[in-house]
Amino acid sequence: MSFEEFEGIVHIPPKAGPARWVFGDHYTIKADKENTNGSLGLIEAMVPPGGGPPLHIHHDSDEAFYLIEGELEISNEKRKQIVGAGAFVFVPRGKVHAFKNVGDEPCKMLIIFTPAGFERFFTELGVPAEEGMPAPEAAQYAADVAKAQSIVARYRAEYV
Repeated sequence: MSFEEFEGIVHIPPKAGPARWVFGDHYTIKADKENTNGSLGLIEAMVPPGGGPPLHIHHDSDEAFYLIEGELEISNEKRKQIVGAGAFVFVPRGKVHAFKNVGDEPCKMLIIFTPAGFERFFTELGVPAEEGMPAPEAAQYAADVAKAQSIVARYRAEYV
């Protein structure tokens, strides 16, 4: 990961950090276990219309979303709610949840994991996303699903 450290402060420049395509969503890891001493993971996400993960649970980490642009449907087993730009959503560990872009434009958001660690799931699962390169073909998503199901338990999470 490209980052600068000065006097104990970590600075991640714009467009720096490993970028991955996961199920057609674009994730850039801005902070991870290594550069935050395990405190938090931070991912910048661009989620196309219809994109987002299925219902899942994180057993070892809390997850939070800050929506910068677009509309997301946040859901659990019982309820769905639409949130817009400027919304903050906190999901405590152990709670079933999912998100989906229900708008016509891509969503831009920050995803935070505390403590850090789950961001490595995206690094392991995803296909490298080079600047200016399009998302992989939809045929790749079936392989992503199978791989995700095979590795998710290593990151103390599961699909519901």
